[in-house]
Amino acid sequence: MAQRVKTRTLRAGLGILWTAVKAEPRVFALSVTASGLYAVMTVGTAWVLGRATQDVVLPAFRDGHTGAGALTATALAITGVALLKALGVGGRRFYAGVMQYRLQASYRRAVTRQYLKLPLAWHHRHPTGQLLSNANADVEAVWAPIAPLPMAVGVIFMLVIAAVSILLTDAMVAIVGFLVFPAVALLNVVYQRKLSPIATRAQQLRAEVSEVAHESFEGGLVVKTLGREASETERFAVRSRELRDANIAVGRVRGLFDPLLEVLPSLGVLAVLLVGSVRLEHGAMTAGDLVHVAYLFTLLAWPIRALGWVLAEMPRSVVGWERVRGVLDASGSLPYGVESLDDKVPTALEVRDIRFGYGETTVLHDVSFSVEPGRTVALVGPTGSGKSTLTGLLVRLVDPAAGTVLLDGIDARDVRQGGLAVAAALVPQQTFLFDDTVRDNVTLGAELPDDEVWEALRRAQAEGFVAALPDGLDTRVGERGATLSGGQRQRLALARALIRWPRLLVLDDATSSVDPQVEARILHGLRDAQSRDGGATVVVVAYRKATIALADEVVYVEHGRVLDRGPHHELVERSEGYRNLVNAYERAEAERAEAERAAADTGFDSPAIDSTEGAVA
Repeated sequence: MAQRVKTRTLRAGLGILWTAVKAEPRVFALSVTASGLYAVMTVGTAWVLGRATQDVVLPAFRDGHTGAGALTATALAITGVALLKALGVGGRRFYAGVMQYRLQASYRRAVTRQYLKLPLAWHHRHPTGQLLSNANADVEAVWAPIAPLPMAVGVIFMLVIAAVSILLTDAMVAIVGFLVFPAVALLNVVYQRKLSPIATRAQQLRAEVSEVAHESFEGGLVVKTLGREASETERFAVRSRELRDANIAVGRVRGLFDPLLEVLPSLGVLAVLLVGSVRLEHGAMTAGDLVHVAYLFTLLAWPIRALGWVLAEMPRSVVGWERVRGVLDASGSLPYGVESLDDKVPTALEVRDIRFGYGETTVLHDVSFSVEPGRTVALVGPTGSGKSTLTGLLVRLVDPAAGTVLLDGIDARDVRQGGLAVAAALVPQQTFLFDDTVRDNVTLGAELPDDEVWEALRRAQAEGFVAALPDGLDTRVGERGATLSGGQRQRLALARALIRWPRLLVLDDATSSVDPQVEARILHGLRDAQSRDGGATVVVVAYRKATIALADEVVYVEHGRVLDRGPHHELVERSEGYRNLVNAYERAEAERAEAERAAADTGFDSPAIDSTEGAVA
């Protein structure tokens, strides 16, 4: 079994290296050429030292002097070889680095492009920390063998040249010295068997540490408010200790085998010197030949170590490759059609027999309703009734398991790529802002004039607070909008959607953190814009009566089913569940207002009062 694992790892590793060579053939050729120059000059150094010993050093000892011409020629030869050797080293390292970093950048881009292509349902099944590890640590691990690869290829060339040179110099000494190669090969086989499973475990633990760290950072507010710092620290420490132990295990294996790989060539040199001295004593070879051969054998440690570096990185590379390919080969991307949506009028929306779930849990059961162009529909229901899931289906973040979403009579799955993103906009319940300026958070990189930005901010009731910021549109809002309040973040997110003048606007409780009076102005502004500019069809998840009252129709959802629909005043009369829900929220609003007044009178901050969803739940 261990032999099969080792063979499979070696075969997979060689396949990865071949992939790298095919991806960057020119850079690889340049690095190998430079490595070949280094190899030839290394052997040339041995030849120059041998000739210098035979023609300059020994005559100087014998005659007591040497000529200036011989010394000059020897110095020039040594200097020339050293300069060419340095050029080879520099070229090899430079182009190897270029190749490695190009491959890393290319595959990071490929992984992140794939993340953007894969549907939200795929992301639900994969932790964010693991995805970060795939795009960073795993990609780095895949191409770790690239740095020593050109050197390893070049030194193979050097080994061939050195072997031929040694054989031509003295076959007997060569045979004795070459006995070291089977020993090195056997040592590498054992090395790979020991290292491969340990390196695989260490790479997996790197991803797990990243996952735990990302969760802790993402949930920093929860961790601090609930006093869970110690438990989160311990959870991270457990994985960190496991990773430490795995890396130490890798270090132990390398610490055992690296010295052995170093000492074997040295033992070969001692054997060569021993046999060579005997041959020299019997006149079978000259002192220059012995220096030449012995020096070449001293150089064999570097070729062997270079090959060992490549082989040592292969287990990690193979594990990283499997994890990266798991992303690149992932299926489930959303297919697109060729249909286009009319970009001049509000969208007619129809939801027909939608069914959707997560895993084996069905969230939506045969949901059906329609919205006429330019009208506003409020989705109302208790927590867990499937409202947010439904909003994601309307803008095709995911596809339903059954049923269809029709826009202007066209199945959303038949719309061309990018067509739905232009026609529809979703403002989600959880607002996300980038660590960038207000302008860039609203435009998201689109080339739009500031007048349009201010108009979108005005419609979102954000113009006032943005104008009061130190740098206006150029003010940076911090990571996730940390410098802004919840209501301000929501209004910027709304402006981000409105600046694109969508034909279908879906608001998933997008004004829950906004003051009721400001929310009323926002929604009135949306209706005014609709009547003036043709506007958009609006679907809004709502709880406040003031919000619901602005809708032309209410769709009441409970347990993933549409239980009733119609104007707000009609549902209040005929649906007890709907009436209890909206009245519960109204009571909660009244209690919060009373608490705020009491806090103002006493000078203390009022406690947070739960929303209707929390009250009903």
